[in-house]
Amino acid sequence: AAARLVAEQEVENLSGLSPNPEKDIFVVRENRTTCLMAEFAAKFIVPYDVWASNYVDLITEQADIPLSRGAEMKGKCGTNESELELSWLDQAYTLKLSFLKEGHNTSRGPEASWKLSRIQFTYDTSERTYFKDAVSPGKHTASSHRLSALVTPAGRSYECQAQQTISLVSSDHQKSVQLLLSEVRLQPFDIPADFVFSEEHKCPVDQREQLEETLPLILGLILGLVIVVTLGIYHIHHKLTASQVQIPRDRSQYKHMG
Repeated sequence: AAARLVAEQEVENLSGLSPNPEKDIFVVRENRTTCLMAEFAAKFIVPYDVWASNYVDLITEQADIPLSRGAEMKGKCGTNESELELSWLDQAYTLKLSFLKEGHNTSRGPEASWKLSRIQFTYDTSERTYFKDAVSPGKHTASSHRLSALVTPAGRSYECQAQQTISLVSSDHQKSVQLLLSEVRLQPFDIPADFVFSEEHKCPVDQREQLEETLPLILGLILGLVIVVTLGIYHIHHKLTASQVQIPRDRSQYKHMG
């Protein structure tokens, strides 16, 4: 049964299809049907300790670790829970994203949504590509607590071009690890067809930026319309007043009447 399950599940790293070298694309398929798709650029900012020049005091350095394009991946899909796991540099780094779909009652009736419910990042400070001379090198895990991120109505994909920062707490003396996500398009449930995202649900930052871009155009159109209406009213008023009989204001001009 386990062998059959592995045979029926496919995972694909399609990052090479992205024109952005920092953006990765991952697809999970089960029973020849796409059940999870993810596109995003990711980087971790990880603090770690090194010895000061006196070899007595400790100082904190910072490692900037990008998600590698050659990452290995695993994934699983479910009705209400899905998961994407990525590892790179000989599993020195592993990122696990867990998604949850749940229902809730609103004034409009019962509705469902999905969210990113948990993030777990495992890193090895003995790996020398990003960690230089770390004190007490070894593996650590940074994870989220009670996370509710990327909340999206069920049946839709999440999209956010703007950069988002999610804080994780590390087992390394409770240090705070920052996950930077950008150019995100993600859907872990209810994909309508192979390799096809559902209608996007834009993040609030993108919605605000889109409004800021379109607002000057809308105001310009309104101003132009006001000018056209004003000129039209003036033209009509001018024609009406020109067609009326002009009554002399000088009473001496009335002397021939009577």
